[in-house]
Amino acid sequence: MAEITAAMVKELREKTDAPMMECKRALTEAAGDLTRAEEILRVKLGSKASKAASRVTAEGLIGLFISPDSKQGAVIEVNCETDFVAKNDDFVAFVNALAQKVATTELADVAALLAAPLGTGTVDSTRAELVGKIGENISVRRFQRFVTPNKLASYVHGGKIGVLVEFAGADEVGKDLAMHIAASKPRAIDEKGVAEADKEAERSVARLKAAESGKPPEIVEKMVEGSVQKFLKEVALLSQPFVKNDKQSVGQMLKEKSASASAFALFVVGEGIEKKSNDFAAEVAAAAAGNA
Repeated sequence: MAEITAAMVKELREKTDAPMMECKRALTEAAGDLTRAEEILRVKLGSKASKAASRVTAEGLIGLFISPDSKQGAVIEVNCETDFVAKNDDFVAFVNALAQKVATTELADVAALLAAPLGTGTVDSTRAELVGKIGENISVRRFQRFVTPNKLASYVHGGKIGVLVEFAGADEVGKDLAMHIAASKPRAIDEKGVAEADKEAERSVARLKAAESGKPPEIVEKMVEGSVQKFLKEVALLSQPFVKNDKQSVGQMLKEKSASASAFALFVVGEGIEKKSNDFAAEVAAAAAGNA
């Protein structure tokens, strides 16, 4: 059987916020497989174990730009090593310049953006100069560009969460939509847009939960599908309860305002990136041992 180390338990606890002993039991049951252990905890402890999906695990800034006519826009994530640098004026200016560059230029990917002209050189040479000036590594992670015959609205929260939404309707509706998306973090406009991989992952967890009920297979399948449908309503924008009035869904709000939403981008700084954790006590002990 695989050895369950303290580091493995710590990592699983940080991903799920589950009690330490529950993490150890789950890892033991999963024979040390971290992904499997996380799934086991979701079955035992419910949605609490899925908190890792929304946890910020790296530093940086989300940049947003919308053209004056609200027809073109972009959202971009640029990462750095510390939150201190994320607030540096030169770093902020660089991120904002990139957001405008992406919004006004048709670029295929990050590599194309890095090769694009900026200032007296390219985006990448400007980035390299900034690295030398600030003393931290800086990387351009991702971006999304919008060009629409409708309108764009944006919202950024503390530089860490950025939303760009394409909509039709009054400007106030666009602002409300962007803020709702930042708060509720939908995965798609409607249930049809939710990725198949997300549906299958939820179905797998739901099946494990339902199987523990001891009910007949046909009842288990109904329970599974019920859970999946509940999940889809929770992650689809139009079916989510509207944050400013939870008595109605976002879809109902839009209908009431004679408005619509057709696309959105939601970026969270560091989402999906494992943040390096330094054990300073261990480092000091190791250094002391080396000097002994």
